[in-house]
Formats: sequence, structure tokens, C-alpha cells
Amino acid sequence: MRKISLCVIGLFAFAAIVSAQDISLPTPVKTGGKPLMNALNERKSIKTFSGKPLDQQNLSNLLWAAYGFNRESKRVVPSSENKQEIDVYVALPTGVYFYDAKANVLKLHQAEVPKASISQPSVTDVAAFTLIYVANVDKASSRESCYIDTGFLVQNVYLYCASEGFGSVARGSFKAQQLQADLKLGANQIVTLVQAVGVPK
Repeated sequence: MRKISLCVIGLFAFAAIVSAQDISLPTPVKTGGKPLMNALNERKSIKTFSGKPLDQQNLSNLLWAAYGFNRESKRVVPSSENKQEIDVYVALPTGVYFYDAKANVLKLHQAEVPKASISQPSVTDVAAFTLIYVANVDKASSRESCYIDTGFLVQNVYLYCASEGFGSVARGSFKAQQLQADLKLGANQIVTLVQAVGVPK
């Protein structure tokens, strides 16, 4: 009986540890910010960061601006034939997470951050985090649309950063095949772009 009790306790403890690895984000704030024309005027790529983190509220707001839902089953960005084939992964110092927009949770994908294949360390090491855009080509209307649809997310992140005084830069200098392998993605998944975000230096 005691062994059974210990097993049950152990299972609950294990479940708690696993669930604790995920990050529940605060509800995104969908009001405020700079007027759109101001944000457009101030949008730019910033490659030098201070190394300071963003708080969870700003992380939640930014992810919602990038790929959240603003009405039933519809995103803040368009996608070809509404396929919604893009997934967003967030590389934080504690690991790589999958952004579950419906649950507003970052689900731990893996603890190891493949910095070498993400981008240049001079950028990623001082950024608060790096967004990794992954497309499911089987779900997409075409392979080309995966890259077009990624662009919508990237621009929204740029505009949020311009509105809130953060910096961002989209990076094409990532090792696509190596990053796909490092993240253990499926054969039907491709990395379309990475984008560093942080506090400007």
C-alpha cells in the first residue's frame, strides 16, 4: 500500500515538473500603443541589443500581435486560403518553446537552444529571444505561400517593437537544414525565417 502511495505521489510530482516547464502567458493587452502611422514611420531593423529581457506581458503582447487570434478561428495576420500553416517557436535562454496561441501558452519544445544554427551569436546572444518561423508545407496552399505568409508575421513584430520601443531584426543567415534537424522537425516542416527581438543598446 505504501509503495502504491509513493508511486502515486511520484506521478503527481512528475506531472507537476512537466507542466512547470511550460510558460503560461498573461492575457495580451490589445489596446494602446502608438498610432499606426507613427509605428510605420519608426519601423526599422536593429541589430544591437542590451541583453536585457522582456517581461512576460510584453512577450505575450508581441506574440499575439504576430500570430494571435482576433476573432473566432481567425488570426491577426492573413494566410493564403486561410491555411494558417505557420507555427511560431520562441528561443529563450531556458529553451525553445512552441507558441500555442489558443491557450496563450509557451509549450516547451526542447531545453537545448541551437544557437549555432539559429543565427550569428553576436545578435542572438544579446537578444531577449529569437522567433523561429516554421511552416507545415503539407498544410500550405503552396510552398511559396509559406514564405509570403511568414512575412505578415514578421512585419507585425516589427510594428509592435516600433510601438513599444523594442528592437528587432529578421535574419536570413540561419542554417535551415541544420536548424530543422536541431529542432527535430518533421519532413513536412521547413524553417522560413528567424527574427531576433530585444531591448536596443
